[in-house]
Amino acid sequence: VRNGIAPAPHASFPPTLAAAPAPAPPPRPRCNPSGGGSYIRRTAERPSMTYLEFEKPLADLEGKAEELRVLARKGEGVDLEKEAAALDRKAEDLLRDLYRNLDPWRKTLVARHPDRPHCIDYINALFSEWTPLAGDRTFGDDHAVMGGLARFRDQPVVVIGHEKGNDTKSRIHRNFGMARPEGYRKAIRLMDMADRFGLPVVTLVDTPGAYPGKGAEERGQSEAIARSTEKCLQIGVPLVSVIIGEGGSGGAVAFATADRVAMLEHSIYSVISPEGCASILWKDAEKMREAAEALRLTAQDLTRLGVVDAIIPEPVGGAQRAPAEAVTRVGDEIARFLKELSGRKPAELLRARRRKYVEMGAKGLAA
Repeated sequence: VRNGIAPAPHASFPPTLAAAPAPAPPPRPRCNPSGGGSYIRRTAERPSMTYLEFEKPLADLEGKAEELRVLARKGEGVDLEKEAAALDRKAEDLLRDLYRNLDPWRKTLVARHPDRPHCIDYINALFSEWTPLAGDRTFGDDHAVMGGLARFRDQPVVVIGHEKGNDTKSRIHRNFGMARPEGYRKAIRLMDMADRFGLPVVTLVDTPGAYPGKGAEERGQSEAIARSTEKCLQIGVPLVSVIIGEGGSGGAVAFATADRVAMLEHSIYSVISPEGCASILWKDAEKMREAAEALRLTAQDLTRLGVVDAIIPEPVGGAQRAPAEAVTRVGDEIARFLKELSGRKPAELLRARRRKYVEMGAKGLAA
């Protein structure tokens, strides 16, 4: 059996004597080709359920419950629903226990979960009259950065965000959410337009970091990131940012230097990935758990340090378990922030935003 598919039996003669192929065994968990410490268990009802490495006991319980239901449907007069329901209750209890006190490394894995809602999902669910705008008017367009005009609950806004993609083809097209210089220059263009027309800006951050390729460096990657960060501090309209997954390095800061910054409960925000930090400090990428602890990259740590203004609670098991609920909560937080900032004059917004970032770092340094 390969990938859950039984090979065709060899032909035999006479045909009437050919043995019927043996039924294929139930599919087993296999490695997730996208990496990130996860694996996939394929079942009849959940053909592509992705579980993280620390969720393996949960995968076994949920898989057994589904197998019982499959047997119940196939067998006449066999009632296994009670046993399956009991396993469901155990799985729910285990899920709560697993997510009650996630350590920083496990939060990193959850933030990278391939089934979490991405920028395009938030745009489709929360915004109407979405009009994407492309190009930096200098070099080209960057598909890792989505940007355009939309309405958020009847209010016109400019939306900018990183998009990672949700399958192999789209991830390659989106460069896994790693923006190039033209992506940041596109964002600058859109922020200028928002400032000109008095439109609030909403940014959705989900990137492992800016793209470090040779071409990106030749086209001025660091300068583009710095200019985008500078532009965030210069526009005289409300700027709201939400870290919806990974907030990696300057690539995230370039969109998140905002009046209000919120993080989903299991998202991360740091100057470098845990693996990169471990490689530099200890010359060993396998020490990523220690690095994740030292980086203070969780929403809870960053709120205590004064870097983040609010934490958006996620459904039990993370945003990937109930995407619609997570998206709604993000929308409610964006609405709250925009209401707080509405009516403020440009000079007032600029003064408060500058003061916020000048004072950042003074709070919680001894934590």
